[in-house]
Amino acid sequence: MWKRIFNRNHFGFGLLLGLLFPALLWLLLYALDILILSLFHTHILAKQEYLYILSLAINLLTIRYYFVNLKYDKTGRGILLVTFVYGIAYFVLFLN
Repeated sequence: MWKRIFNRNHFGFGLLLGLLFPALLWLLLYALDILILSLFHTHILAKQEYLYILSLAINLLTIRYYFVNLKYDKTGRGILLVTFVYGIAYFVLFLN
């Protein structure tokens, strides 16, 4: 069932995946950071804004999967567009 859901070649589906996966990874990393902070009184990363860049790493894996393995250009382009927008937003927000 999951294979059928993620087996689509559509630009909008790529945009959705590009937005969803980094958000889920960011939530997971943030929850892990809170857990580590409560147990060991230290953060995972030196700066909290590094969580945003680290959460984009999952898009690199999904881009490769859709471009190389499945050869779905439309889905890969959607994920790539969201990754560029997230990257530009990081530089605008955190590197003033």
